[in-house]
Amino acid sequence: MPRARTTTSWQTAASPEEDYGSGCFSGFMIIPLSVILVSGLLASLALNIPSAENLQMNKNLSPIFTAEIQYWSGSIVRWGNAAGLDPNLIATIMQIESCGNPRAKSSAGALGLFQVMPFHFQLLDNPYNPETNAERGLAYLKRSLETANGNARLALAGYNGGIGLIGRTEWAWPAETKRYVQFGEPIYSAARSGSSSSEALQNWYVQYGVSLCRQANRQLGLTQ
Repeated sequence: MPRARTTTSWQTAASPEEDYGSGCFSGFMIIPLSVILVSGLLASLALNIPSAENLQMNKNLSPIFTAEIQYWSGSIVRWGNAAGLDPNLIATIMQIESCGNPRAKSSAGALGLFQVMPFHFQLLDNPYNPETNAERGLAYLKRSLETANGNARLALAGYNGGIGLIGRTEWAWPAETKRYVQFGEPIYSAARSGSSSSEALQNWYVQYGVSLCRQANRQLGLTQ
């Protein structure tokens, strides 16, 4: 989706079976009425967003990420340790998916920090709760990374377009997945290499992230 996202998203955590896996086709899905009703109820629940002063900033997270992602630094490192995932890969996903906005929602229905599709949640889950959203989203990311034999580029493609894409040649990937990897791979590479800046992240921000990050900034109360 070649546009700056507002309440929309690149889309992630694609289909239940991931056979062909475009995270963007979720708009064609029929979501059970019970899920819709529960989602509406849960949306009214508290988000349990940690305060900025209570977050433990960890040096393992690269400084290249925006302030909205740095806000979640302590949580990202904790989630990474729990899932056995590199915090910088987690931060890369969060940067592109929501820019750290726990209330982000895409036009296809992906929800929260990691833009997880509704069918990945259990009936009583609150998709907007950061802990729940991270648990479901990072479980999918870990599956994607394992399927890709540790190849971060392929794992990013699988997270965006469905794990089924990992076994397909790149020319057959959806255009959105190609863009996702085009930005995600160099952002992650810069983060893990110890760079102090990322040209790819700057380009992503200009082309897609301005509105997305402004919304996240307001949601997190970072705007003075």
